[in-house]
Amino acid sequence: MNTRLDDILHRKDELTARLSNPNTASDPKEFARLSREFSELEPVANVVVRLKEVEQQIADNTEMLSDPDCDAEMREMAQVDIECLRTESDELHEQIKVLLLPKDPNDMRNAILEVRAGTGGDEAALFAANLFRMYCRFAERKGYRVEILSSNETGIGGYKEVVAMISGSDVFSQFKFESGVHRVQRVPETEAGGRIHTSACTVAILPEADEVDVQINNDDLRIDVFRASGPGGQSVNTTDSAVRITHIPSGLVVICQDEKSQHKNKAKAMKVLQARLFDAAQQEAHDERADMRRGMVGSGDRSERIRTYNYPQGRITDHRINLTLYKLEQILGGEMDELVDALTAHYQAELLAAHTG
Repeated sequence: MNTRLDDILHRKDELTARLSNPNTASDPKEFARLSREFSELEPVANVVVRLKEVEQQIADNTEMLSDPDCDAEMREMAQVDIECLRTESDELHEQIKVLLLPKDPNDMRNAILEVRAGTGGDEAALFAANLFRMYCRFAERKGYRVEILSSNETGIGGYKEVVAMISGSDVFSQFKFESGVHRVQRVPETEAGGRIHTSACTVAILPEADEVDVQINNDDLRIDVFRASGPGGQSVNTTDSAVRITHIPSGLVVICQDEKSQHKNKAKAMKVLQARLFDAAQQEAHDERADMRRGMVGSGDRSERIRTYNYPQGRITDHRINLTLYKLEQILGGEMDELVDALTAHYQAELLAAHTG
């Protein structure tokens, strides 16, 4: 372990030197690659430096205790220091174990968010809008940028479906546990009798794919253009700007009609298609490595019910980790950190158990 920690510090010094070299700065791709590695390594290196300081302080205090000239008061202080430092040392070792766990290669990517109304009709569409607003507010708190790629609105402020790109630093790591079925229990605004209804929405979080991740053959695409329409079927513009792309081998269909420009709609549709194909390939790889599912939060299946939002009780329950929070209003307002942190901690604990077990 000590050799590995020394290697981390040596590699950090090496990266610092290379990043400050003018030759590296003249190669944008190499500079970006080294910067990414440095940003991943730096948090571990900082903990390693502190651990080495603590270990040195323990050694110094132990040496003081072995000195026959050390008076009783100094001896007692040294003993108390050693106990505190050993506790900190244990905590730092645990931090390093977590930091050295295999990283999800997608964590640093942007994410494509898809929210779809499920069972529940208009009420499910309204809940889809609530969920989308929650994610937008959470993204805003994190300093991320949200761009709607496509949407299918209802006439009463809901969404049958909404797809958006969320851009920023480590976006996928913050949103990746949101995929699944979200269930709501509340009295609908349209319900005169005041009965509690249950409806559901499906959320999918896809890592943004680079062109190098997914090679799409133009011969495999069928691209149709048509006139965009809004809620209730009214025309929102008078040109054939909406784009439907069908990926023939997989049968995947993506429609974008939010922009007035056909080119912009096509570019957005291609982004979504790339992400869905990339995600499908990754899901297939996960299925082939079924034993690795032990290290995931839940099964990763999008049909799995992951969370219930109970409005009458002001309660949110995440069924994967049996976490219940009576903070419905705050969480729907974008204060999702407690949820995200709990899910991340659970995932890391499962991963640690899998690697040490």
